[in-house]
Amino acid sequence: MNKKITILLITIFGLFGFKGDKAAYQIFDQNGKKVNYEKFVKKISEADVILFGELHNNPINHWLQYEVTKDIYEKYNDFLALGAEMYEADNQIIINEYLGGHIDYKLLKNEAKVWPNDETDYLPLLDFAVRNQLTFVATNIPRRYARMVSQQGFKAFNHLSDEAKKYIAPLPLKYDEKLPGYVKMKKMAAHAKGMNGDFLAMAQASKDATMAHFILKNWVEGRTFIHYNGAYHSNNYEGILWYLKKANPDLKVATISCVEQEKIDALADENKSIAHYIIATPETMTKTH
Repeated sequence: MNKKITILLITIFGLFGFKGDKAAYQIFDQNGKKVNYEKFVKKISEADVILFGELHNNPINHWLQYEVTKDIYEKYNDFLALGAEMYEADNQIIINEYLGGHIDYKLLKNEAKVWPNDETDYLPLLDFAVRNQLTFVATNIPRRYARMVSQQGFKAFNHLSDEAKKYIAPLPLKYDEKLPGYVKMKKMAAHAKGMNGDFLAMAQASKDATMAHFILKNWVEGRTFIHYNGAYHSNNYEGILWYLKKANPDLKVATISCVEQEKIDALADENKSIAHYIIATPETMTKTH
């Protein structure tokens, strides 16, 4: 074979072999059907509350949280409120001072109980709220109270002052211990030394209930509230969603869950129906922390 033709064939086969780009993510609906980004954003923008369930250390999840928030604001509804599990209710005054430009990030970081990946993963969302003068709500129960519940159950709340209870959902908390997510947590705790599964599930419920409480407290008709939380807090239409619906059955809520799979061309069966929309990223995706 002519040497030039051989080189040409090798080049052509090489180009065909590498023509496909590697996808960083794929969006699916609850039935496992692929959904393009534009349709996905349009549909969730119709909800009153969007629960964006993330994997805490996945950079694509965090990038998409920012992009979705920006696109909903610019294209569908600029009457937004943002909120996050990653900020605790007793730090709301500090968050507000940052939003108002009264303190800088260094002071916020020193004064609030921010997560180790705050600066890379959540600060962009907080700064988006600053630039656009949006409400940003610290929705989570203070971790010290959740820890107390994990050790003593709900009776831990009996020792708190009225001032402390302002940072928790109204007591007594509604609680269904038979919800699959809480049952699963109890089973996981059974394999951990020195951990009470019942109390651990109660602590999880205290977080879910408190986040739902502060979401509802800051939502009004016509506003879209986008909430960022770990996927476990809203998977399978439980957790935060369960508490939201208990308080307001007519509330339109869209849930998003993020998963990692070996391949993302199709949604794994175990990941179907865990949320209204599921974002799959490769298992090999780099981590933020």
